Amino acid sequence: MASAPAFADAARSMLVTSLGAVPFLTPAEITDFVACWTKELRVPRNEFLISPGQTEQYLYFTHHGTLRIFYPTASEEICVGFVHPGNMVCAFPSFAMGKPSEYAIQALQASGLIAIARSEFQACVDRSPGLAKLWRHELEKTLIGRMEHEIDLLLPEPAQRLERLRQRSPHIFQSVPKKYLASYLRMTPETLSRLR
Repeated sequence: MASAPAFADAARSMLVTSLGAVPFLTPAEITDFVACWTKELRVPRNEFLISPGQTEQYLYFTHHGTLRIFYPTASEEICVGFVHPGNMVCAFPSFAMGKPSEYAIQALQASGLIAIARSEFQACVDRSPGLAKLWRHELEKTLIGRMEHEIDLLLPEPAQRLERLRQRSPHIFQSVPKKYLASYLRMTPETLSRLR
């Protein structure tokens, strides 16, 4: 595995490439924004990026690894999403409201991320119209994704839920263990095995 500085440089390069595909961001906005991603994290497999009760202080960009977002209850851990390389992630309700998180983010594989502090992120968005527009678009995409997932969960047939996930996110089946996919689709691992 690459050394920490090389990993962080590679992650920032990935972020530059990703932001470069956004037509309304200027090179100066991209440079200014990426320079603020100064925190580097390596999260070993099964370790937590954030645990319930912590207040989210960062927005993360994933360089490598896969993580899951889940809501713990007394009887189970309800998977609500997954994070792959090239994705941004945070415990969003906590990040947005500044309150302790009810969610956890856990590495399913050893993961490397870079991060920007919440206050620095807000300052970047405040001074950059392009970033403000991008953030609004990202929030809209996330909301649409959440609504699609809500529809999935309301479908009575597990096979329908599985098929919708296959159409929307076929890559997920390569990196996420079956028990977490089953939780995400609100079915038992046995049902998922039978359907696959």
